[in-house]
Amino acid sequence: MENFCLLEVDVNGQEIFFVDKTILESFSGRLRKLFSKLTGKTRRLKLIFDKFPGGAECFELIVKFCYNGGSIKITPFNMFQLHCAANYLEMNQEMQGKPNLLEQTISFFQKIHYMTWSELIIGLKNCQELIFFMQSSSLLQEFLDCVVGRLEFHYISSPFASSSDNSSMQFSGDISTESRRIYTSQATWWFADLGFLNLNMFKKIIETMIRNKLDHSVISSFLFYYKRVKCPNASVAQKYRIIEKVIKFLYSLDGSFMSIRGLFDILQVSLNLKISKCSIGKLEQLIGSQLDRAKLDDLLIPSRAGEKIAYNINLILRLLDIFLSNSREKLLMYQLKKVAELIDLYIMEVAPDYFLKPSKFLTLAMAMPDIARESYDTIYLAIDMYLKVHINGLSEEEKIKTCSALSYDKLSEETLKDLAQNETFPACALVAAQVTLQNRTRYSVTRTSNFF
Repeated sequence: MENFCLLEVDVNGQEIFFVDKTILESFSGRLRKLFSKLTGKTRRLKLIFDKFPGGAECFELIVKFCYNGGSIKITPFNMFQLHCAANYLEMNQEMQGKPNLLEQTISFFQKIHYMTWSELIIGLKNCQELIFFMQSSSLLQEFLDCVVGRLEFHYISSPFASSSDNSSMQFSGDISTESRRIYTSQATWWFADLGFLNLNMFKKIIETMIRNKLDHSVISSFLFYYKRVKCPNASVAQKYRIIEKVIKFLYSLDGSFMSIRGLFDILQVSLNLKISKCSIGKLEQLIGSQLDRAKLDDLLIPSRAGEKIAYNINLILRLLDIFLSNSREKLLMYQLKKVAELIDLYIMEVAPDYFLKPSKFLTLAMAMPDIARESYDTIYLAIDMYLKVHINGLSEEEKIKTCSALSYDKLSEETLKDLAQNETFPACALVAAQVTLQNRTRYSVTRTSNFF
């Protein structure tokens, strides 16, 4: 008992252990160096750890390892704890002819490819609590590659693997939207299993997915899922960080097969949280570039707090500008027409707003190029509604400017007849409708005469 020295160890303020100093320092280079500085003999020492990896639970494992002569059962549950503690305590010297703890944990990590999915998830859950201590370890990335590899295995034979020209697939007749929907639903079995990830581990796992070239549609679906399950119970500050991170990753992916509804949901949350302008801009780019996939409900985003106008029209105008400018060279006519129809429905929705200024209404009505519309009948109905709501609030000049959004040549005969008698409109609009009707009648008579 001459060499016995009681060591009192306070581990992160969680628990106090009383151990034999000699036994512990025989396995730990860090403790040997620390105690070598002591002068004189003492029967009792106290050691305080403030940031011991894994806390009291992990230190107890180390004590068991040391008292068991350098032996302990390593499992998926404790492999990260033991590895981090071995690094922290510098347990890297062979004792009693047995491999040191650091070597034992490294050897165990070589078996991760034979682990079941459940064992990998157990390891991942414990790892994320120790991520600060694993930052410089290559074992962490090897482990994440293994986890993602299990997901990647399901995509090897998939026709949807991400590639540089993935965006062109959107218009390919070879791959239907329904086929991709079925494929995506089959590829999302693991979402709930990874829903526990904290933001730091979430970042690392997504980076690993991207580096391993997982299908971007599946990655984006997981990003939407993560936001959906994490935000409801998160604080405002946590929501902010989650949304910022999700937007950053979405922006790095091919947006061709992202959920447009999901993007609008994130946009709505971002506006409420007052996310940075940079992140909002990235989100608007993603949405605007594929605005032809949106529905009317997607566009009905309320205005900012304090504004009297009902809907955020400036936002929709920005999305339109992105759609038209980013896609000008590769835009297909059916996309243009689809967005024009969508905007016409949106104009009908916002037209009854008493606080909508005529200049803003006109800007919205004229945002789409004339070629995108085959008919201006819906625009006529929207203008009619707008003028009636503002019947006493508009000058004659403002009414005339509002009507400049109409293309009379693209109004149906029925609409022209209605307009020609609609006294809500300025007189010049009525005259223009009558003239257009007369010209059509004259043209029709001329064609009939030439035919006979």
